[in-house]
Amino acid sequence: MNYIIGVDIGTTSAKVILYDQNGKIAAMQNNGYPIYQDTPDMSEEDPDEILEATIKGIRRLTKTVDQTKDTIKGVSFSCAMHSLILLDDEYKPLTRAITWGDNRAYKYAERLKHSKDAKRLYEVTGTPIHPMTPLSKIIWLRNGHPEVFNKAAWFIGIKEYIIHRFFGTLKEDYSIANATGLFNIYNMDWDDEALKIAGITRDQLPELVDTTYQLKGLKPHTAKLLGLNPSTPFVIGSSDGPLANLGVNAIQKGVEAVTIGTSGAVRIMTDKPKTDAKGRVFCYYLTKGMWVIGGPVNNGGSVFKWVRDQLCAPEKVTAEQMGVSAYEILTKIASKIHAGADGLIFHPFLGGERAPIWNANARGSFFGLTRIHTRAHMIRAALEGIVFNLYTVSLALKEVVGEPKSIQVTGGFAQSAICRQIIADIFEQEVHIPESVEGTALGAATLGMYSLGMIDDLSKVKDFVGESFALEPNHENYETYRELLPIYIRLMREFETEYKNIADFQRKHDVDLSN
Repeated sequence: MNYIIGVDIGTTSAKVILYDQNGKIAAMQNNGYPIYQDTPDMSEEDPDEILEATIKGIRRLTKTVDQTKDTIKGVSFSCAMHSLILLDDEYKPLTRAITWGDNRAYKYAERLKHSKDAKRLYEVTGTPIHPMTPLSKIIWLRNGHPEVFNKAAWFIGIKEYIIHRFFGTLKEDYSIANATGLFNIYNMDWDDEALKIAGITRDQLPELVDTTYQLKGLKPHTAKLLGLNPSTPFVIGSSDGPLANLGVNAIQKGVEAVTIGTSGAVRIMTDKPKTDAKGRVFCYYLTKGMWVIGGPVNNGGSVFKWVRDQLCAPEKVTAEQMGVSAYEILTKIASKIHAGADGLIFHPFLGGERAPIWNANARGSFFGLTRIHTRAHMIRAALEGIVFNLYTVSLALKEVVGEPKSIQVTGGFAQSAICRQIIADIFEQEVHIPESVEGTALGAATLGMYSLGMIDDLSKVKDFVGESFALEPNHENYETYRELLPIYIRLMREFETEYKNIADFQRKHDVDLSN
């Protein structure tokens, strides 16, 4: 049997999965690492902790394969977007990995968003201007931390750091580069104007390669550590968003992928780069002839975790005593409340927001509270608010690429029956839930198989994903949501003028936003 390893370097863990040549999972490892939030708006990770989690995952999987009989044909990467690490001239980190969730560049992102360069930057990079992007972070570091910025010889992301530790070379794939705000999606190179605005040169960035590029020459010590033959090729792979589409077989025209994990996203594939006149969605590269248009949201399952921890402590204790998931108890409670939570609306912007409003100062709120509302209503409203927000991203996508023909739903949120039904009802469309729940790692493995010649075409992924079941919207429920959605959107627009004011108040009074 031939195998391939898909490595998904995520926000909170490195998920490493061994797939056989038929796309079936043979073994899996998931090793976590902490997010450091020492100050408000900070979100950092230790690159060496991520490196160690990746090494540990691969090493444990290679031990499960008898490589005298079977062959590990290669390793292929997926990686979270927008991370930034500054290295000195000896390739030692000057910073931790600053993640997509870090908002400390918000002032510089706002200035850039309202500058004469904003429109062109978005149109040529396909990346909305936001504190998440390495472009904004570099400007912030240049202005706010010149002592660090001036020592930097290299500006890279976490995947590039791991690749350098494995191979001693700095390479960056088009897809990860695409999400930096520094990459031109039309000439497939670093953009001169963006580099000028950032205040860096192309000599301080990795060499650009396609997502199917194969890295060879694994360091002997690293090969031994990983349990791999030094000649084993590594496919550099893509970023996690486009690979999530591939991994759930949402690569045909008109198939929309809705993913809700810790954060969330709505994405659809197109054959050429395309941007939004209103700047609401991204355009990211997967591979030749495949681009993903979509919008990421900060607030997915993380909101439900907040509800569990801050509003439902008794249920959390009960769940621990019963040995079940607290989320299972909370969704049962929410299922007893009518769709629309009796007019209680929740805006889920607990961590600022990316799509569709791209406002790092956005804050969450309950609206419509009365004496009849209970904690059960608040749980239901929170679940609905998460999906309302994703649906507004889908509305923006419709303006750019048209009505979706079908919707594939994945992520931990979609494992709950009531959450799946809320998605179907708010989107007013039949949704499909694939059998495979590890879409991003499978996407990485599939792209790797294609690069290594194990499969002839990426459409082979449909055989790997397995059957999906469909869920129809409830007519009565979506009629209710049709009434509430315009109120949700109008409120969001009205509140936007006050988001900065309340955020400034919180920062002025040292409100710790890191939790």
